[in-house]
Amino acid sequence: MSRRQFLERALENGLFASRWLMAPFYIGLVLALGVLLVVFFQELWEQVPLLWSVDPETGHFAMREEEAIMLALSLIDISLAGNLILIVIFAGYENFVSKMDIANAHDRPDWMGHVDFSGLKLKLVASIVAISGISLLKNMLKAGEQETIDATSNARLMWLVLVHITFVFSGVLLALMDWLIARQKPH
Repeated sequence: MSRRQFLERALENGLFASRWLMAPFYIGLVLALGVLLVVFFQELWEQVPLLWSVDPETGHFAMREEEAIMLALSLIDISLAGNLILIVIFAGYENFVSKMDIANAHDRPDWMGHVDFSGLKLKLVASIVAISGISLLKNMLKAGEQETIDATSNARLMWLVLVHITFVFSGVLLALMDWLIARQKPH
C-alpha cells in the first residue's frame, strides 16, 4: 500500500468516525425531552386543582370550558414537541451515526430504520406546522377572552399567522421538491 493510499484511507476512516461527534447532541436532546416532561407535569400540577376550586364571585367552578381547552392544547403542544424530539433522536442517530441494534424489540416503532433524511425533513416540518398551529390557536383563544384586543395583541396574532403560513408554505415546498426528486429517472 502506497503512502498516498494509506493517508487517504486514514483520512476516510477519521471522517467516518467523526459521525460519533453527533452522539452528544442526541444525548442533549434526551435531556431536553426530560425537561419537556417536567414542564408537562408542572402544567398539570398548576391547572388540575382549578377543576375543583370554586370562583367566590360567581359560585361556579373556576375552570371553565375555555381554560380546559387551553390546558388540553398546552399539553398537546408539549406532547408534539416531545414527539418531534424523539423523531430527531431516532431518525438522526440511525441516519447519521449508527444503526440501533434493537431489531428484536417487540415495541420498536415501525418507522424506525425506514425514515431517510427526506422523510425526516417532512416529519419535522409537519410537527413544526402542528406546533405552530396549536400555538396560534391558543393565542387566538386568549385574545378572544379579552374584552378588547389592543394593538400589541393584534400585531402578535398577525405575526403568529404569518409565521404559521410560512411553515405551511415551507412544508409544501419541501414535499414538492421531494416529489420532484422521486419522479426523476436515475442517470
